[in-house]
Amino acid sequence: MKAMVRNNICLNAHPQGCKKAVLDQIDYTKARAESRKNGTLSGLDERDNNGVAAPKNVLVLGCSNGYGLASRITATFGYGASTIGVSFEKAGTEKKWGTPGWYNNLAFDEAAAKEGIKSITIDGDAFSNEIKAEVVKAAKENNMIFDLVVYSLASPVRTDPATGIMHKSVIKPFGKPFVGKTIDPFTKEIKEISADPATGEEKEATIKVMGGEDWQLWIEKLESEGLLAKGAITVAYSYIGPEVSKAIYRSGTIGKAKEHLEATAKSLNDLMSKVDGSAYVSVNKGLVTRASAVIPIIPFYLTSLYKVMKADGSHEGCIEQINRLFDSRLYGIPCGKAETLAQELGCKVDSRNITVDSENRIRIDDRELSKAVQEKVDEIMPKITVENMEEISDLEGYKHDFLATSGFDIEGVDYEAEVVSFAEI
Repeated sequence: MKAMVRNNICLNAHPQGCKKAVLDQIDYTKARAESRKNGTLSGLDERDNNGVAAPKNVLVLGCSNGYGLASRITATFGYGASTIGVSFEKAGTEKKWGTPGWYNNLAFDEAAAKEGIKSITIDGDAFSNEIKAEVVKAAKENNMIFDLVVYSLASPVRTDPATGIMHKSVIKPFGKPFVGKTIDPFTKEIKEISADPATGEEKEATIKVMGGEDWQLWIEKLESEGLLAKGAITVAYSYIGPEVSKAIYRSGTIGKAKEHLEATAKSLNDLMSKVDGSAYVSVNKGLVTRASAVIPIIPFYLTSLYKVMKADGSHEGCIEQINRLFDSRLYGIPCGKAETLAQELGCKVDSRNITVDSENRIRIDDRELSKAVQEKVDEIMPKITVENMEEISDLEGYKHDFLATSGFDIEGVDYEAEVVSFAEI
């Protein structure tokens, strides 16, 4: 079975490939946890958790792919936490493949069961009141009070539960059209693509879908039901990115939604204070995802970024990034080094010993946006041609990560073997 790719979108998913990719992330997390425990993890040989206990019960909203899946794996196999995960996936059948996230969830639940760790996966629209009620019911039935709530939803549409209106997000600039280069990693074609300016309605719709409104509804629901533990943390994921993508991303419709998400974190801190808790936005590194592959300029930028960061040893995928978020920000920091780290990042240390920037954001994108990395990326991007792209950029790495999101190009999987049924892993 081979990947079916059209216009930077993979149309199918490989069950065994998805399972192996999940197991590889679990193996990495277990090995890192062991290094952390025995004091051999670089930079974390002495620990000061500032009284913050490791997570025991975790809710992951958007648990099936990317950073959400990595968060669930890290919580369970790095810290032994029980989890409830929510995602909206399409199940496989005997003859028809399911979505990658559906296979990822199956693999995660199977692995957690083998370890004797509770995992409950709920399939459905996380924006809806019905799924919120289902999560509350499952948590109470299983005596789960959440000490960590991860908000990692990345849907193009959202139906407002209060009005029944479906809103659709767009990736557009403001003021004038955006024109930028992009790469098709399979044909090696470089082309310019454009996006027209957004209307006011499109801006508001994008904020409705990708802003913080639903995150706030979740935390309000959990707090009212008594499902937030004392000292609980909630974290949502965001992205800022480089100057080259600013017009289409951070200064465009998506950026406005992210600004709303970040403002929501500040308002949620008041609500979380009822349980001595905190709300954060973690600004993460740019990676190849099913969503980022179709954003103008982003594939072009990422092939260059990967080349630079792999060369200097700073590259991280989803699982490496989230493990670092947990063990160097949320649940631990090198003893006595919080202030030093904050100064290096131009940040500050909050009351929980967590390093945040002036907007109270956790900056786990620090390595990507370092001056040295960005200067090298800026040198590479203008030089890329069809003839030299494989040499001066990491086209193969980009292609691998793109295919891996759907379970393809995973080492150790026989893609020549017949898939007997798409309903299982």
